[in-house]
Amino acid sequence: MLAIAVDTENGRRHSRVTAEALAGLVRRIGGVDDRFLVVQRIPDLPDVFLQVWHEAGGTYTLEYRDGGADRHFRAVLDAAEPVITAMTGWARATPEWSAGLDWERLDFEAPAPVPPLELGEEDRRLLETRLREVLVAGYATRAELAELAEDYLVSGEYRPVSREQARQLADRMWLERVAEQAGWDEEGEESDPERLTRAFADLESAGLTAREHFTCCHSCGQAEIGGAGSPDARGFVYFHSQATDAAAAGHGLSLMYGGFDGSERTTASVGREAVAALERCGLSVVWDGDPGQTIEVTPLNWRKRLVG
Repeated sequence: MLAIAVDTENGRRHSRVTAEALAGLVRRIGGVDDRFLVVQRIPDLPDVFLQVWHEAGGTYTLEYRDGGADRHFRAVLDAAEPVITAMTGWARATPEWSAGLDWERLDFEAPAPVPPLELGEEDRRLLETRLREVLVAGYATRAELAELAEDYLVSGEYRPVSREQARQLADRMWLERVAEQAGWDEEGEESDPERLTRAFADLESAGLTAREHFTCCHSCGQAEIGGAGSPDARGFVYFHSQATDAAAAGHGLSLMYGGFDGSERTTASVGREAVAALERCGLSVVWDGDPGQTIEVTPLNWRKRLVG
């Protein structure tokens, strides 16, 4: 798998694709509403991306940015194969990935300086604490973190953080988290959040609607889970963002589950299925079989790597 996310013109995102899947996406583009790909690293890095544009019958315009407006380059290619070679090399961080192509540097106006963020000590503490919580939870993209930074302290007409200031603050804290991740000593080992994702994928494949970090709370989750998956799903398992925050703070993770027929028997059956999947993936579970009780995944080492 390549540590990249690929966004298409039709709004779909493909994360951690294989080299073969990336090649297929490049060969596919050219039709209406499917003419470009934008590729970011995982974790995403500010002002670092690769993109390609192609219309059927025309050339391929390949561009990359490597750290700022003065580091944006373009090459025009006649066929898909050299584009695939370059993009795969970039995705693998091969040192000479760009060699052999005729690159031109594009001139972009440097962005205006961002005014310093002037917040009181308490507001700054509240804002940075919340951003840090979201980073540790691990489900937000860099863009979503910036949106939160802009809106978190808003009250009526009081908007103390501009969009540019929010993006700058979010990028700084994002890069701090990226540096933290680089220092983790479990590279190559499956983390507890990765085990959780694997268990949820197994449950989805088995005919349940399984969703991580789904809605904001229990009430919203219960109201929306019925429309979140296949109409043929037998039941559901999910956890909401408040449960994510608790897990990230070291308190374990509470799972909601049930059957769509509303019966205790089906709910208990789904609970047993969820527990079995979690345990097969190496997670510890506390549940007494009572369909009226949540399933607790604990202890849980919440070292979740950034998703975007």
